[in-house]
Parts: sequence; C-alpha cells; structure tokens
Amino acid sequence: MTAIEIDWTSVPTAQLEKMLAAGRDVMECHRVLTATGDNIVGELIKGAGSFYEWSHYPEGDVYDRQSHAQFYYHAHPKEERREWDEHGHFHTFMRPRGMPDNCQPKQLDGFEFPEGPNDALSHLVAFSMDEFGFCQRLFTTNRWVTGEVWYDADDVISMLDGFLIDHAQPSWPVNRWVSGMMVLFRPQIEELVRLRDVAVTNWQEKYPDRDVYEDRDLEVTSTEDVTVVDQMRAIGEELGRRRQTA
Repeated sequence: MTAIEIDWTSVPTAQLEKMLAAGRDVMECHRVLTATGDNIVGELIKGAGSFYEWSHYPEGDVYDRQSHAQFYYHAHPKEERREWDEHGHFHTFMRPRGMPDNCQPKQLDGFEFPEGPNDALSHLVAFSMDEFGFCQRLFTTNRWVTGEVWYDADDVISMLDGFLIDHAQPSWPVNRWVSGMMVLFRPQIEELVRLRDVAVTNWQEKYPDRDVYEDRDLEVTSTEDVTVVDQMRAIGEELGRRRQTA
C-alpha cells in the first residue's frame, strides 16, 4: 500500500474550497440513497438482474458525450478480492475528444493503437468499494488491466479537470458521486498517477526482458486507503487554519 502524505498547506485555497464543495455533493449522494436504504453500488446495479463477476455495470458503461468522461463498475471473483475485502470497484476514463490538446499517447513497441478517433482512451483512477457502498481505497492499474492506451502521468493529470458525468442516466446520484470523488480526492489521485509511472519504470528495470505494460504479474500500480470523512476533516481543518491566520 502506498503511504501518501498530502501537504495541505501547499494546496491553493480555491482548490480546497472546490474540494470541500465536491465532498458535500458526495455526502449528499450518500444521504439521499441511505434515506431509502440504498447505496452507491446498489443504486447502479439495481434492475440489472443477477450480478455477474467481470460484467460491466451498467452494460455499455456510463459515457458523457459532452465531456467524453466514462466509467463502469465491476467485481472480480471472490478469491481475487480476499486481500482487499471489497465488493467491487469503479474504473474511470477519459476519451481523446475530452483530453487537452497537448495530450499524446506514449509510443509503445508492438502496440497497435485503436483506429477510431475517440477510442484511444486513458484510465484515470479506480474507486474500490466496500460491501456497504462506500469508497475505501483509490488505486491505479497497469495498461493491460483495462485495455487503455497509455499516457504519461502529466497527461493523465491534465485530463482530471475535464472529468464530469453531467446527465441522469442510469443514475443521477451515482454520476454525481463519481464526478465529485474525482474532485474531492484530487491531490491523492495526482500522486497515485505519478506513483503508477514510478512502479512501471521500476518493474521494467527489474524485468528488462518483459513487456511491462502487458505483464500479468503487475496489475495494481499504486493504491491508497481513503475515507470521505477523513478527507473532509483535513480540508476543513486547513481552511479553518487559514481563516484564523488571515
């Protein structure tokens, strides 16, 4: 597990306030679902019939045609989830039409890029969920895990500002929750993406004869345990400190 220490004093006040607002949105999504005995995961998979491991929920993923952000939820077989004790996780992506103009895929030997103009998507971060529908962990993955096109960390980080699911299908509270989580945990996500590249580089140096991006022995490239409550507390304390010293 990655131990990430955020220097809250270095985060601009405007960003902290944006994160705080996003956190309130996230908590509001939990509140309205809890009022009817639901949760983030249950809300997304309800009506889909039997829940199958590996299947994407919803079928066809969630995609915003304006922002070109995308996500889906799925679960691995139970024997693969024992270490983390998770129900499943959300994978988030950005497609090329939503990326800043200067983002370019990394040229990898032997890799065939997708032909479609909007198909060279990048994975951003994953949200691991517990059995009660709360996020317990953030993590990044190797290229083969999601079949993404690889972009260096700086490019991936530049995509984060554009992630927004701004429609109501298949679930308005889930879409709002995922969008809010990307903002609320922005400092940790940035660091995890950078650590992803470090992990890949270190692995390549350790196993120079392997294709690191296709190596099934390297799956999760960085991870950090989180809770919404702890994040909101840290943001609130830093904003409070700044108000006292202003």
